[in-house]
Amino acid sequence: MTAGAILGATAMRMMFMPEFDGSTKRRMRRTARSVRNAAEDVFDDMRNIMR
Repeated sequence: MTAGAILGATAMRMMFMPEFDGSTKRRMRRTARSVRNAAEDVFDDMRNIMR
């Protein structure tokens, strides 16, 4: 599910990013990175619980 969300976000970024200025692109990349890190933390927590 997380991989699908990341792929969907990447596809959306490829469609809409060329229209934005540099600061907006940078902010979107930063937000995407924080979402990806949060998803990774949740995945790791779930994996540790299942052990």
